[in-house]
Amino acid sequence: MKASRYSVKSFKDLKEALECSDKQILTEKSIPDNKTDEEIFLDAMADVREIKEFREIPSKKPLRIKHLPSENDDSFKILREIVNGKRKIRLSDTGEYIEWVSQNIRKDIARRLHQGHFSVQDFIDLHGMTLGEAEEAFSKFFKDALRRRLFCIKVIHGRGLRSFRGPVLKEALKKWLHGTFRKWVLAYSSAKDCDGGLGATYIILKTSR
Repeated sequence: MKASRYSVKSFKDLKEALECSDKQILTEKSIPDNKTDEEIFLDAMADVREIKEFREIPSKKPLRIKHLPSENDDSFKILREIVNGKRKIRLSDTGEYIEWVSQNIRKDIARRLHQGHFSVQDFIDLHGMTLGEAEEAFSKFFKDALRRRLFCIKVIHGRGLRSFRGPVLKEALKKWLHGTFRKWVLAYSSAKDCDGGLGATYIILKTSR
């Protein structure tokens, strides 16, 4: 004897109920062919009611427009020249610029160093190194510079623009210069734009004679 498709009667009744429900929904939602899009929209929005309280929402604090400088002000002129490439941004005015001077020497040495008044006698490039590798390489380079009695050296560390952790090597260099090697450092500053800019640092060493 062939088995019935629905061995449990309640499942059969459920299927019939769902089919009837679907037909009723389709009948209720059927759209006459002669109605325009506007009429269909108005029918759909028939039960929508305006919330009168939301007609005007008072601001807690009135907006106040501060006085803006005119285009004739010097700040606008300078900005326009920078955008048009007629004026260069001074690296020393940026947040990335670094400098330090020992209390035993003149305070203008760092600025003169940045301006290129001292010839770089040797340099090291730490690009592509891990922090541990860079520290080891810098330590070896620094000690060798002291042994050779060099006066001005340069360290290329990059700006860390592609690193989600920022300028790791640059920050590490400052830490090294103020740590183990501090007694041998007279001054340091960010390099000139043509010599590495904010991605490199000049260092003046204290050489023993």
